[in-house]
Amino acid sequence: MHGTEMMVAVLIPLSFFAMVFGIVYLYKKENLAMIEKGMNPKDKMYRPAPFRSLKWGLLLLGAGFGLLIAFFVDMNLPYRIEPVGIYFALIAMGGGLGLIGSYFVEKKHWYDKTNGE
Repeated sequence: MHGTEMMVAVLIPLSFFAMVFGIVYLYKKENLAMIEKGMNPKDKMYRPAPFRSLKWGLLLLGAGFGLLIAFFVDMNLPYRIEPVGIYFALIAMGGGLGLIGSYFVEKKHWYDKTNGE
């Protein structure tokens, strides 16, 4: 083995174990901080997330519309190029617009909830 191959053979497993150690360490530290504040760490897993379905639905709907628009743009191009960039860009833009829409729906709901009481 050459020097770079040896470094790769050592650094990849070392990096993997360091990442796992870091994740476990931060998870335990978070739990200890919650216990110090008088919270139950097991309750955080069961918190309700009322807008999770809305967020995923709007994200996938936006990505689908982006894919559909990219398909129509691809079919109507006068010259043949590789439209991979168009597909990725419009999927990302459609998904982003879906997430922005979800944000505004959630914001309106929480604004009406706090001001309506």
